[in-house]
Amino acid sequence: MRKHIPNLLTCGNLLCGFLGITFCFEWSLAWAANCILIAVVFDFFDGFAARSLKVSSPIGKELDSLADVVSFGVLPALILYKLVQNQGSAFFYFAVFIAIFSALRLAKFNVDTRQSDAFIGVPTPANALLIASFPLIYTYHPQFKDVVTNLYLLYAIMLIMPLLLVAELPLIALKFKTYDFAKNKIKYILVISSVILLIFLQFAAIPLIIVLYVLLSILNNLISKG
Repeated sequence: MRKHIPNLLTCGNLLCGFLGITFCFEWSLAWAANCILIAVVFDFFDGFAARSLKVSSPIGKELDSLADVVSFGVLPALILYKLVQNQGSAFFYFAVFIAIFSALRLAKFNVDTRQSDAFIGVPTPANALLIASFPLIYTYHPQFKDVVTNLYLLYAIMLIMPLLLVAELPLIALKFKTYDFAKNKIKYILVISSVILLIFLQFAAIPLIIVLYVLLSILNNLISKG
């Protein structure tokens, strides 16, 4: 039974992706976004359980990627599709690039040995959280609705984020080999800043955290090379 626990959690991730897609068809985009949030929790704990129970397997790794394609690829693409379609734009089909490049990102991750201690390209959960934040922001923070439903911003997301998913850009992975502050300064800054932003801005903090994550990763790369 123990060896099936991580795969069970991964299936929870996949279930969230499926439910989120059905919510998109019903135009319940905030509920679809909540499914991404829950899927992220499942995605974290399936890996944590596999490592803690020492039951990692090739099947589990492949199942995890397949679930991620649905929850962090197809579902955010569909949310973006609906957001652009709702604005009356004819360019909503470009949202498919999110799904396609998320699948490419996950395939690269599975075969790229460089990504054990850091990510190369924006992780699919981070990209999914960014897109999921938009319906959550205009639902719970209506004062920002005009910002997160701006067509030019949505176009930028559709065109820039697919490229960042597969870019040769080293990004921080929140894995701590040691908890020494000096050796993990950038990671601690990211975690502490994220907590503060979430406390004060709630869902509106998510886009800022993703931008901060990329900027701090670039700074970390410059420090490492210097």
